[in-house]
Amino acid sequence: MNKPKYKLLVVPSDRTGVSKFRSVDPHVHLQKMYPDEFWVDVDYQPKLEDDNFLKNYDLILYHRSLTPDFGRSHEALKRLKRLGIPSICDLDDYWAPTVDHPAHAIVKQNQLDHHIKESLKAAENISTTTKVFAEEMKGFCNSIFIFPNAINPAEKQFQPKKIESDRVRVGWLGGSSHLADLEILRGLAGRLNGTHKDKFQFVLCGYDLRGNVTMINPETGQQQTRNIEPHESVWYLFEKIFTDDFRTLSKEYSDFLHKWKKGKFVNEDNSSYKRVWTKPITTYASNYNNFDISLAPLKEHIFNKVKSQLKVIEAGFHKKALIAQDYGPYQIDCVNAIERGGGINPKGNCLLIDSHKNHKQWYQYTKKLIDNPSLVEDLGERLYEDITPKYHIDVTTKYRAEVYRELIRKS
Repeated sequence: MNKPKYKLLVVPSDRTGVSKFRSVDPHVHLQKMYPDEFWVDVDYQPKLEDDNFLKNYDLILYHRSLTPDFGRSHEALKRLKRLGIPSICDLDDYWAPTVDHPAHAIVKQNQLDHHIKESLKAAENISTTTKVFAEEMKGFCNSIFIFPNAINPAEKQFQPKKIESDRVRVGWLGGSSHLADLEILRGLAGRLNGTHKDKFQFVLCGYDLRGNVTMINPETGQQQTRNIEPHESVWYLFEKIFTDDFRTLSKEYSDFLHKWKKGKFVNEDNSSYKRVWTKPITTYASNYNNFDISLAPLKEHIFNKVKSQLKVIEAGFHKKALIAQDYGPYQIDCVNAIERGGGINPKGNCLLIDSHKNHKQWYQYTKKLIDNPSLVEDLGERLYEDITPKYHIDVTTKYRAEVYRELIRKS
């Protein structure tokens, strides 16, 4: 193999989902697509004070900050500028979580929102997930690129293998920070159970009891942590929303769930609710095979407005019908299949909920899909047709390569 023309250094911010979608996978795929042109090193602790080390690279990519120490990161950026090495700061989440976000107190306590904004001001170039977020950051930097989250369909977890059921399964798959979003659905389980009992099932994916409780002393600011108890977990609160505080379940099934042990209840597949435990980031998306309709409620505020549309993309690649909030990231690719007056838009690829009508439309639209399984299938196919040509990793990587070539050429 010929020596690659350009050498890139990728500095992820963590070893979890953000790293996978924003740092590691995109650049591994870049090298795979253009092996004669790009060589990629992924380094979590690069030698940023070593000029000879840095001179090995033609472009440096980092997420949020080059190091957890923002001051050290700023000094490293000055060093890169002196050496003439271009860099891109990637950011996929708003810097200031709202008060209902579990990270809010920690962010404020450590002034992370201030530090991230300073990091954006110091950045030579910025990349992000959507035009919506790029518009929000245009005051920090004149050079902003949009690299959407993308899917590699060669990954088994993104290859649909539907699990059949006599019920229409309504699912939610996400992280632990979405309590305020899921509160929008409170009461939905009880209403559907009253009108469609034995016809549907809610599926909650990602259930996880790991983690700690962090307590901050308001007087001293001292932080203390301890292991979380099952009943304190946000996933238990999620479960209460999807079971109407367990009223939609038999006493036997409720008692089983309250043991918090992994295992299968004797009749859970024929129940109005199913708990699916968390999976690693490399297999989590296979959970989409457990349901037919994907729900994406979203509370309206700036943090959610600039989020990526990953839920739409994942649902599309899995050919799932989607009911989503008509807000922020879900307005980028979603076309409402229900027209004003109740007619069906043949070009629609999902059902969009007006936030002012949360109290009735989540029930109405979920009910409509439960009553019309053929519409569920049609919406999944349309979303697949609209999403996959845009968010296939080959497509986004081609654009990424064009941007990188140009930045290196100009340096």
